[in-house]
Amino acid sequence: MTTTAAVRRTAAGPRRLVPGALRRDPQDRWAAVFGRIAGYSFALAAVTGIPLLPFFRPSMATLVYHGSYRMLDGVTMSQAYQSVLAISFDVRGGLLIRQVHHWSADLFVAAVLLRLLRTFFRGRFSGRARPDWLIWVALLPLGMLAAYTGTILPDDGLSGGSLGVITGVLESVPVIGTHLVFWIFGGAPPGQQIIGRDYWVHILVFPALAGALLLLSFRPRPRWPRRVRLDPLLLFTCGTLVLLGTIAQINPVWLIGPYEPGSISSGAVPDWYMWFLDGPLRIMPAWEVSVAGHPLALGVLIAGLVVPALFFAGLALYPLADRWIVGGRPPRGLLPPKPADLANRTAAGAAGLTFYLLLLAAAANDQIAYRLHLDLYTVTWTFRVLVLAGPVLAFLLTRMICHALADQRRDEERHGRETGRIVRDPQGGYTEIREPARQAAPPRAVPPEPATTRQNVA
Repeated sequence: MTTTAAVRRTAAGPRRLVPGALRRDPQDRWAAVFGRIAGYSFALAAVTGIPLLPFFRPSMATLVYHGSYRMLDGVTMSQAYQSVLAISFDVRGGLLIRQVHHWSADLFVAAVLLRLLRTFFRGRFSGRARPDWLIWVALLPLGMLAAYTGTILPDDGLSGGSLGVITGVLESVPVIGTHLVFWIFGGAPPGQQIIGRDYWVHILVFPALAGALLLLSFRPRPRWPRRVRLDPLLLFTCGTLVLLGTIAQINPVWLIGPYEPGSISSGAVPDWYMWFLDGPLRIMPAWEVSVAGHPLALGVLIAGLVVPALFFAGLALYPLADRWIVGGRPPRGLLPPKPADLANRTAAGAAGLTFYLLLLAAAANDQIAYRLHLDLYTVTWTFRVLVLAGPVLAFLLTRMICHALADQRRDEERHGRETGRIVRDPQGGYTEIREPARQAAPPRAVPPEPATTRQNVA
């Protein structure tokens, strides 16, 4: 009996992990889950990044490689690239820690995105929740930039391609673009200082800002529990990231080779969270105008700066426009109040998500054309049309579906739910049996007391 009871308790433990994790925030449980996963992945990225610091050399000074990876023996490379190869092949556990660090950064951005989506579609971004919404909106670009600066550090072929894209985007800024490039790179790009400067930004600036915002989003309870319990989501997040770092290869810089100016490998794309910034650069027409005798590259300026700026500004300022989009405003003068229509918010979210996903997919236009044996220009023009028409169609279709579902719910509340069972009455007619629609129980203001604390009054 004792062994059976122990087995039952062991089996019941995992079943309590998810409910226990979701019970932390009764207002929006899944948003709290995604938020804590983001916090734990950020902490694991910091913890795994610290052991890598003594072995990485943020220097662009060149040397000839003679290490464990024989495929690159005798190749001239930077000290940064050579130190990454040494971490991957010569340091015990270095490759595992490096891959867990990279996966942690990816999971952090994914968790922030999921929390924003959950909060948006639940409508929890106005009033007292607005500061929290702004914090998580700011965490999204911060996490992206923190992870992106980390991918530049190895000084491999993809790192050099990323620096080339950054250089082109910065140079498209009117008047000050060239000065910005020389100030950031410390001279003509790529120069000899960008890896060192990017190193300090990656390990100090962005982690400090992201950590401060995460602390601001944390609201402790008025009374701390007497016994602190380990959050099951901490074990789940760490276990998942360690498993990914063990079995899923990510950023194999030794297969790409060191950075060489003017060259980049075919099919090169950044990490997934930067695809929606790479997509506009691929499908934007090469527009260029002349202003006061100076060329203005609109094809790069709009795609590289205007589109992401409008996207993040729209996320941050949406709570101000939600009342106008949804409706439900109080009457003014003799005009009747506008009825609230939550379908508009859902449709607006679907339109924004469609726009984001289309730009995400556009970053692989060359791979789509190659794999499907299509013309590259046909694929590019298809994405140009879809990026403009897709969000509009998604808005209209989502709004129509929401209204159809609302009409169905009202019909079920009024006439009952259809069962598909037909009966014949004595007069020869046929009627359908309907079941009463289930109604959600109203929330209780005060939870019931446990049975052990109740007292019977005689």
